[in-house]
Amino acid sequence: MFNDKIDEITQKIRVLEDELIVEFKKKEEELLTKIEKEKEEFEKSVMKEGRSKIVSSLKYLSSQPIGVTITIPFIWAMIIPIVIIDLMVSIFQAVCFPIYKIPKVKRKDYVVIDRYNLFYLGRVEKINCLYCEYFNGVTSYVREIAARTEQFWCPIKHSKPLRDNHSRYGKFFDYGDYLKYKDELTDRRRNFKDLEDSNKPI
Repeated sequence: MFNDKIDEITQKIRVLEDELIVEFKKKEEELLTKIEKEKEEFEKSVMKEGRSKIVSSLKYLSSQPIGVTITIPFIWAMIIPIVIIDLMVSIFQAVCFPIYKIPKVKRKDYVVIDRYNLFYLGRVEKINCLYCEYFNGVTSYVREIAARTEQFWCPIKHSKPLRDNHSRYGKFFDYGDYLKYKDELTDRRRNFKDLEDSNKPI
């Protein structure tokens, strides 16, 4: 009874999260419309002021502490493994998810490259932003693929609370719940109806 109540609350939270995303999208559309209407004035005033304060690449780099500058090669060396991970995980999903009957993760929902449009960033800042949004986007994309895979293969919660649960964790069995695990494993590992519903047109 207690576990059923937790499942019910978890499902309600998921529904509320979906509603919140819808509201965020509405606000985003309203903002974009407003920006479009005020674009001419925006370009004449704010963009002019922002561009006047852009720092040159050389000045930007020289303004950083020497310790920060030394770390740059280490940061950029990580681009190699993240690109490989991006490629390999995408191949894994393309091959395995249709077999598992798991809805595919849309990469474009996680890897968003748009900061290069910001007029107030210098060249080096735009490159830094490009790196960060790609790296963190791929990380989120990989995590979602891993979460759905874990739900299929081993949907069991840990014995201790996690600091940050992934999106599928609420559908996992409680740690040690042997009877429910044996009775409902087949259904639970294929329970992605919430994802299918969220992909339907609103």
